[in-house]
Amino acid sequence: MKKSRRRKVWRPIFRFCFALFLLFFIAFFLSGGIWLFHPRTWQNVGDMLPRLERQLPAIEDSEDKHTIGWTDRISRFIFLKRAVNSRVDRGSYVPLNEIPDSMKQAIVAVEDSRFYSHHGFDLQGIARASLVNLQYGQIEEGASTITQQLVKNLFLSNEKSFGRKAEELALALDMEINYSKDEILELYLNTIYYGSGYYGIGPASMGYFGKKPKDLQLPESSMLAGLPNAPSVYSPYNDFLMAKKRQMVVLDAMVRSGYINESTAEDAKIKPILLAH
Repeated sequence: MKKSRRRKVWRPIFRFCFALFLLFFIAFFLSGGIWLFHPRTWQNVGDMLPRLERQLPAIEDSEDKHTIGWTDRISRFIFLKRAVNSRVDRGSYVPLNEIPDSMKQAIVAVEDSRFYSHHGFDLQGIARASLVNLQYGQIEEGASTITQQLVKNLFLSNEKSFGRKAEELALALDMEINYSKDEILELYLNTIYYGSGYYGIGPASMGYFGKKPKDLQLPESSMLAGLPNAPSVYSPYNDFLMAKKRQMVVLDAMVRSGYINESTAEDAKIKPILLAH
C-alpha cells in the first residue's frame, strides 16, 4: 500500500516536471534556440578551444600515421574548422581572389564539373567520369568530387575499405555544410599535390613557371590543372609530352563545361610553354 501511495504522490510531480521541460524546450525553439543544433554553431565553439598542434595534411605525411581513436574522429567531425586549420599551411596559402579564373575553371572542369551543384558527392559525376575514361581508353577523370578529395588529402589514409570511404563521405558532407563552395575550392587548390614536390598552387606555379598564381595564363593553368590526377606521370619535369597530352584533356573538358570555346582551346594547345628550369 505504501508503494502505491508513493507512486501516486510522485506521478503528478513527474508529469509537472516533464510538462515544464517540454514547455521550456518549445519556448527555446520558438525564440530562435534552433541555432544550438546548427553545425556552424559548433565551429564557433571550436574556435574557443585550444588550438590543435600543427599537423601535416595526410597527403604530405609519408609515414601514413592517420590511425586515430573514435573520440578524435567525432571531435574532428564536430569541430571541423578547427581540424582543418591544424592541417593547412598558411605560409604559402594563396587566397582565391589571387588565383585566375582560368585555373579555377580548369580544375573544376577536369576534376568535378558539377562541383557547384552537388552536396559533397555526385552520382552523375561517377557516370560521367566512366564515359570519359572509356573514351580515352585510360583513367582521365576520377569519380571523387573535389570535396571528397579535399577531406581525403587533409585527413585520411589511402586504405581501401568501406569504413574509410564512409568516413570520407561523412566528412565531405560536413565540409559542404560548414564551408562555401569557393572556400572548399580555395582549400583544395592550396593543398593538392602537383608533382615534383610541389604542394599547393603557390609553390607549383612558382616551381613550374616562375610565376605567382595570379599571373598564370590559360595554357599554364590547364597544364597545372591536369597534374593532380597523376602527378608523377604528368609532371612536365618528368615527361613534358605526357603533360601536354593531359593539358589537351583539360582544355577539352573546359570546352564541354562551357568555360571556353573550341577556338580558344585550340589556340591554348599550340602556345609554347616556358618552364622555370
